[in-house]
Amino acid sequence: MRRLIFLSVAACIALAASATAARADNRSKSKEQVEFGIQVAQNGLWNEALYRWQKAVELDPSYSAAWNNLAIAYEHEGKFEQAKKAYEKALELDPKNLLIRQNYDLFKEINDRTKRRSGK
Repeated sequence: MRRLIFLSVAACIALAASATAARADNRSKSKEQVEFGIQVAQNGLWNEALYRWQKAVELDPSYSAAWNNLAIAYEHEGKFEQAKKAYEKALELDPKNLLIRQNYDLFKEINDRTKRRSGK
């Protein structure tokens, strides 16, 4: 019986270690997508950047920087509702991140002003 318990505990530890390694691998791949997205955005290739940042959040939905960059891309493309949701997700994941907060506040200010002018 003890041997069976030991094997069960060992299997649980192995599964937990495997899950941790998979999360780390996904974060690493997500960071690569984020970095590549930044490079292509700097060259004006916003559709490619948008695709890369969407891929980044698919790989690691808990990566706040990827959500922040995705929000910026949506904002750039005039997809303001999607930008708002992406900023909110980034802030939900990392509420103390000042860069995300500043980006979101600036987005809200511009978006609200635009809506007031257009009467929406």
